[in-house]
Amino acid sequence: MKIHTLDARTSIVDLRFQGYRLAIGTGVLEYGDGIALVDPGPTTCLAALRAGLDEAGFELADVRAILLSHIHLDHATASGTIVREVPEARVYVHPFGAIHMIRPERLLASAGRIYGDRMETLWGEFLPVPEESVTEVDEGDTLQLGDRTLRVAYTPGHAKHHVAYFEEDRGTAWVGDVAGIRIPPGGVIPVTPVPDIDVEAWNASMERVMEWSPDRVIPTHFGTVEDPGAHFAELRDELARWARYVQASIANEDPANPETASDPSRARKFAAWVEDDLRSRMPAEPVDTYINAFGARDSWWGLARYWRKRSS
Repeated sequence: MKIHTLDARTSIVDLRFQGYRLAIGTGVLEYGDGIALVDPGPTTCLAALRAGLDEAGFELADVRAILLSHIHLDHATASGTIVREVPEARVYVHPFGAIHMIRPERLLASAGRIYGDRMETLWGEFLPVPEESVTEVDEGDTLQLGDRTLRVAYTPGHAKHHVAYFEEDRGTAWVGDVAGIRIPPGGVIPVTPVPDIDVEAWNASMERVMEWSPDRVIPTHFGTVEDPGAHFAELRDELARWARYVQASIANEDPANPETASDPSRARKFAAWVEDDLRSRMPAEPVDTYINAFGARDSWWGLARYWRKRSS
């Protein structure tokens, strides 16, 4: 089963990213004569998205809105492909991200430096979204999708182009990666890739989401969290712990010791530390998904860049 039903008009499609359950979830909101997708995911998962929509009684042609929490490739890559097939669909995105959806060359060049020859396997084709199909959203905006009303908050920290959406009638906040990664039945961890990690901004964004007093939050990775306060408290602690580890690894720079002088070796040690920690306190299946579908090594680089910017 690819569809996770929240209510009669709201569901999540499990995109089975790289073959893993509960790694990436696309929200499906029925309204009027169509549907909205929250974070459509990579183009490599488009077949799984189609199958999930079919299971829910829809098809891609029903898409009228694509709500992006941010433009990272695991969230946004399929947007242009969907709009090419369904020109009526509009893409809602923060202004800092809009230009990269319209002209993705810089985004793809930056991602290519990280993922190299894995780009196509992981994410697939990233087609530009026509400028006339893009609507910018920011703090304080309200989206009216038929009879469904969603409020928008600007929630940087994981990415400078990150927003969250709140449907007050349902008490539900769609929060992208501001709520970290929580693969059931595991706990929550942050994900801290380059280039925009800002620990203080991220903590403020968690508070911003809680100002809505949501009954539940829905991170893209993965599913419904029914106790947002406890979830964010755990995430704050984990983010602080990861940040302290990376800060210490940067400070311990001994040019005579390759294990401390090399950034790649520090990133590998961090990834091993994260995996050992997770396996000591979580079931095997969510840890396998954390490690294999996302990986912790990239998170060292994001936090290292954060600390080095602060000290420069």
